[in-house]
Order: sequence, then C-alpha cells, then structure tokens
Amino acid sequence: MTILLDADSASSANLKSVTGPDTLCVDSLAATQQLLDSGEHDLLVVGPDVDAQVAFELATEQRAAGPEVGVVVVRRRLSSSLLREAMVAGVREVVPADDLTVLADAVQRSRQLSAQLRKSHALAGGDPSEGRGGQVVTVFAGKGGCGKTTVATNLATCLAASGRRTCLVDLDLAFGDVAIALQLDPSRNIAEALGLSSLDETAVRSLVTSHSSGLDTILAPVEPGTAESIPAALIGDLLGVLTTMYEVVVIDSPPAFTDHVLAAFDRSDHFILLATLDIPALKNLKLTLETLDMLSYPRDRRRVVLNRSDAKVGLTVADVERTLGSSISVQIPSSRAVPASINRGVPIVLDQPGHAVSVVLRRLAESLTPAAAKEARGPGRLGLRLRRKAEVRA
Repeated sequence: MTILLDADSASSANLKSVTGPDTLCVDSLAATQQLLDSGEHDLLVVGPDVDAQVAFELATEQRAAGPEVGVVVVRRRLSSSLLREAMVAGVREVVPADDLTVLADAVQRSRQLSAQLRKSHALAGGDPSEGRGGQVVTVFAGKGGCGKTTVATNLATCLAASGRRTCLVDLDLAFGDVAIALQLDPSRNIAEALGLSSLDETAVRSLVTSHSSGLDTILAPVEPGTAESIPAALIGDLLGVLTTMYEVVVIDSPPAFTDHVLAAFDRSDHFILLATLDIPALKNLKLTLETLDMLSYPRDRRRVVLNRSDAKVGLTVADVERTLGSSISVQIPSSRAVPASINRGVPIVLDQPGHAVSVVLRRLAESLTPAAAKEARGPGRLGLRLRRKAEVRA
C-alpha cells in the first residue's frame, strides 16, 4: 500500500489518480509516521507542497528503519543539487509534479524493488525489516601492500566460478586497482551513480562491468579526485540493491577507516582482515581488530588472513597470534606465480587452479556459506559507530 503526504488536498487528489485507489492520503508528519510504523506499506510519496528537507529527513529515517519501503519525492522544480541531496538521503526517485506519467513509472519501479527486497530476504530466512538477501564480504587491510586486491579478485572469481552470482565492488575510490588486475575497461564505474535519478536494479546494472569468468564488477572512478564527490550514504544504498541481485558481494576496500568503508562494514556478513609478516602490517592489523571491537562488530564474522605466511623474515605465525591475541584463520603461502598472474591480468585461481595459493583461496571461498553470521544490525551498534567515528579517524 502507498502513503501520500501532501499539504494540499487538490494536489493529493491529482497524485492519487496515479498512485492508486488504495493510497492513504495524509497531511501531517505524525499521521505519516503512524502509518509507517504499522509496517503495512511499501511506498511513501511526498507531494510538492511538503518542504524538501522534510522529505529528505523522512527518507533518511525510513532507510534506517526499513529499506524495503521506498520514498518518491514530487517537486515542481528540479535541480542537480536537489537530486544530489535526494540521493544522499536515500530517496529512490525525484519526479516533476507536472508529469504524472513519470510519477506512474517511478511508483511502479519502487514497488518492484520493494517486492524484490522482501522476496530476496525471505528466501534468505531473515528478518524482512533488514531487506537483505545476498552476503557481503569485505576484504580489508590497515596497511597497503598486503595483497588485498589480489585476495579480493581471486576470492570473487572463485565464488563466481562455483556458480554463485557474485559482484566485486572496488571501494578504493581514489586508487582502485580492480580494473587493472582483471584487465577491464573502467569507462563504467561507481561515479556514474551520481548522475542517476534513482538507484534500483536497472540503474545498478548500468554500472556493472562483466569479466570473462562470469564475475560482475563495479569499478572505482578513473580520476582520484572523484572520490570526494561520492557520499558514503550512496555506498550503503548501492549494497542494499546489490544484495538483492547477487548471492555474494565482495568489497575491495582502501586501507583506511573512511566513511565509505564504515558504510560497507555496516552491511558486511564477513570481514577478511589481511596482513603480512612485517611489523607495520601487524601493528595495523592489531589496531583494526581493536577498532572493530570498539565499534561492536561481531568477532565471529572475522577471518584473519596472513598473506605470504611462509616468508623468512624472523617472525612466525605463533609470534603473530601471540601479538594479536587472535588466531590466524587462513595462511596464504608466498609464490612468484602470484605477481606473474597479476601482470598477466588473470587471477591465479584461473591461471593455475592447482597451485597451492589457489587451493587456499578456494577453501576460503567455500567457507563463506549462506549459513554464516545473521546477527541483526541494530541501531545501538550504528549509534556507537557514529559516536566513536572521531576516535577511529584519530
């Protein structure tokens, strides 16, 4: 069912001719909130006589409360700044008040997306209020040079080769290497989402670049400066749609706790935490584990992965585990075949499937089962994250 919020009765009647006879028309925020709290509605249309900031605040609150409920905003005048604010707030579409055909199409698309969200999450056996289906796997390292992109690309390729619908997202928005690692044309990339009037499955498909292995990717922008124009809220919304389209979404993240990374962490079912046998990398891994504890991300979702674990550098795996106070879940051996495969632009799991590194990465991929952690992402943890954000950046 649809809720239509507008202060003008004539305008409401006009819009209701498009939204349908089951639309409930209200003229106050209190009445709107009461209907939203009932959980019986999948669409909120905000009319042109409601202040834009009020509409955006409603969209932001609703996205956190239940992303399966779409918000469509009707305006008499459109502008690029208005569309950008709407996307940041989580509005699905902004449509002109003088074109009811466009509104009708937007209503239909929003209802279809809400149905997909509910269906996908019902199949996953979760709480419909989460509106999620597929799993999100974030590969993170607190220091560059640990092999994060290599692990992310090979892990995603393994998952796709196993028959699971998989998308790899390059979240290193300034210096992402997924396009180079897989020899893909980055002309389609995540920055194009800024020009979309809505973020639904059709729109997201326009951002996807496919690899010959069957893996889909969303690549980082070509220009490093573009990263600053991409709001963190967009990442959460994008992942919300991707989890209705794919069984697994793998994220290759930058080596920093940015707002974009925290938005991805809030959606993650698994954390692949990477380090190598050197003191700076281990120090940053220890800080990463402490930060995840501080932000209340569950420990049972984490896998500590030691890359180049057999390097003869005076440190042992036992030394690492004592230092971290945490066990190593996966050890990836050193091999010259890995950089050679990177230079050829072919993941080693495809280039040499029988190689020891490929075997380890395949086992890691197989361990990421749909039965993994399903703990709800409650507002308490999100509130804690927001309160501690300054500490994390420090």
